[in-house]
Amino acid sequence: MRLIAFLRRCVLVAYDAYWRFATNDGWAIASHLALSVLLAMFPFLIFVTALAGFIGTSDLADQVVQLLFSAWPAAVVEPIEREVHNVLTGQRRDLITIGGALMLWFSSSGIEAVRIGLNRAYGFQETRWWYRTRAQSIAFVVLGAIALLALAFLIVLAPAGFQAAAALAPRYAEQIVELRDQVFAQRYVITVCILFVALVGAHLWLPNGRLKLGQVLPGILLTMLLWIVAATLFAYYLSSFANYATTYAGFAAVMIALVFLYFISVIFILGGELNSAWTRSQKALVPPADRTLLPIDR
Repeated sequence: MRLIAFLRRCVLVAYDAYWRFATNDGWAIASHLALSVLLAMFPFLIFVTALAGFIGTSDLADQVVQLLFSAWPAAVVEPIEREVHNVLTGQRRDLITIGGALMLWFSSSGIEAVRIGLNRAYGFQETRWWYRTRAQSIAFVVLGAIALLALAFLIVLAPAGFQAAAALAPRYAEQIVELRDQVFAQRYVITVCILFVALVGAHLWLPNGRLKLGQVLPGILLTMLLWIVAATLFAYYLSSFANYATTYAGFAAVMIALVFLYFISVIFILGGELNSAWTRSQKALVPPADRTLLPIDR
C-alpha cells in the first residue's frame, strides 16, 4: 500500500510540475534561457582564455573547452567546435581592459537568465537590487572560470604525475599506465561531476529564497538523467533525419546549438518545477493537482 501511495504521489507531483511549468510560461522562459546561454557561451570562453593567458598559459583554455563540450552530442559539437577554436586562437591579454569587463557582463547574462527561470519555477519574486544579483552572477562566472582552469591544470599535469609515479615505482609501472589510461577515459564522468556541482550551486544560491539540498536534489538528478536521454535522442535525430544546412545554410551550426540548448533549458526548468511541486506536496500547501498559481510561504 505504501508503494502504491508513493507512486500515486509521484504521478500527482509530476502532473502538478507540468501544469505549473505551462502556467509559468516555461516554454517562453526556456527560449530566453537557451538564447542567453548561447550568447554568453563565447564571451565566457573568451574570458577563460584571457584569464589563462594572464596566468601564463593558453593551453588550459583548450582543456576547458574539451571539458565543457565532452557531454554534448558530437553532432552538435562538431559544427561549432571550429568556430570556438577560431575565437580562442592566440593569447588574450585584455582581461583588465574594457573588453574584459564587457566579456564578464555578457557572460553573467546567462547566469541572470538561469536565475529568472529558477525564480519562476520555485514561485519566488526577485526583490534584491539589480546590482547585487548582477554582482553575484559575475562572481559565479569568475569562480566557474577559475575552477575550470584549476581542473584543466590538473589534467595537464596528470601525465607528468603518472610518469613520475612510474619512475618512482618501476615494479608497478604497468599498473600505473593502466590507471592513467582509465583516468583519461573518464573525462565524461568529470564533466558530469562539474554539471552536478553547477546545478547544485544554481538551485541553492540563485533563486531569491532559502532552499535546502534535500529540496533541490530530486529535480537535479532528474535533470541530469533527462539531459543524457535528450542528448542521445537529439544526436540520433541529427544523424538520421535532420538536415539543418538545407534550411539555414551557413547558420546551421548556430541553429543546431540553439535547438539543443532549448531542449536542455526546458528540462532544467522542469527540474525546478518538480522540486517546487514535491515541496508543496510535503507541506500540503497546495493540492498536488491544482493548476492555480498561489504564493508559496517559505
